[in-house]
Amino acid sequence: MTQNGKLILDIVMNSNAHLTAEQIFLQLKQTAPKIVLSTVYNNLNTLCEQGMLRKVSIEGSPDRYDKNTKHDHLVCKQCGALSDKTFADLTESLSAQLGEPILSYDLKVNYICPSCRKKYSATYLSI
Repeated sequence: MTQNGKLILDIVMNSNAHLTAEQIFLQLKQTAPKIVLSTVYNNLNTLCEQGMLRKVSIEGSPDRYDKNTKHDHLVCKQCGALSDKTFADLTESLSAQLGEPILSYDLKVNYICPSCRKKYSATYLSI
């Protein structure tokens, strides 16, 4: 792994946020001022391919990068907030329904977060 790759991995692993490539780039710029955004993207792709990081894609938002630990995500359809949630492992159930063994799954649950529900309560009371 390259030095830049190690630095990028450290940034993601030490963050409680789901960072975009640009956010990672801005943090990395503080310690590696000559870094360019394409280097960050190349390293992120390599780290994801190697299973060291996880890319979280959400329609209408830039990809975000996360620790590669078993967890699922809640996505607010109003503000786009992304948060971690650990549900019971569905691998066995999904394999049984499919009739084939599965390697993994990526669960993203869309909902309206408490902050948006409170902010727009009148709108959502009719849902």
